[in-house]
Amino acid sequence: MIDIRWVWTFLDTPAPDGDRSWDFWAEVTRSHLTPPRGERGEFSTLLPEQGDAWVKLQEVVEGGGVHVDLDVDVPLREAAEEAARLGASEVAAHEGFVVMRSPGGFTFCLTSWSNAGSATTQVREGEPDLLDQVCLDIPADGYSREVDFWETLTGWPKRPGSLPEFVSLTRPDGIPVRFLLQRLDEPTGTARGHVDFACHDREASREAHLTAGATVVSEHEFWTVMRDPVGRLYCLTHRRP
Repeated sequence: MIDIRWVWTFLDTPAPDGDRSWDFWAEVTRSHLTPPRGERGEFSTLLPEQGDAWVKLQEVVEGGGVHVDLDVDVPLREAAEEAARLGASEVAAHEGFVVMRSPGGFTFCLTSWSNAGSATTQVREGEPDLLDQVCLDIPADGYSREVDFWETLTGWPKRPGSLPEFVSLTRPDGIPVRFLLQRLDEPTGTARGHVDFACHDREASREAHLTAGATVVSEHEFWTVMRDPVGRLYCLTHRRP
């Protein structure tokens, strides 16, 4: 277990689609984009009207998807060694962060906590919906190992989801992002992720997202699968923000 003090959700988008993606996510989260930063202006943060930010945007050369940064209150080398002991692999070490992959292949970063967020300034009340969850989509053959890895790494107890193919981790007070782990029907492959919104009124949120440029992929009892203007899948879920 490592001491996780904050979680950042990253939406990674190929550079040609960056502007459209950033504008869409700023609109549907009712946030402001920070000025671009980084060597290529590849990073921005979504700033909510109140409270601390927990979603960042990144333009990437290839690929795209979702990853998380785990802010830890221990030396990064110590955290990376613990993650590796539990089954992760180290991809690259940089000043201020270490890129890792989980046993199933999901990319995450270990980053140094700098008191960037806290429970006392995190505002959730009064929002119609909230991007508050990362769902790891895991092929069946690696599901049990992936669940064990994330439960042990975070120290957050697992609990059954609403359906047999889901397990969630019990998020501590003050952490802005929930983790849900989904067992896919596909037998093998690499774990990946998508983000979920908690919605007071899922139909109203769906209409707002359609107006912003998203499309509906499929409807289910507890969630709606959406596609953003550049092809990223995400879900609107029937949960209280």
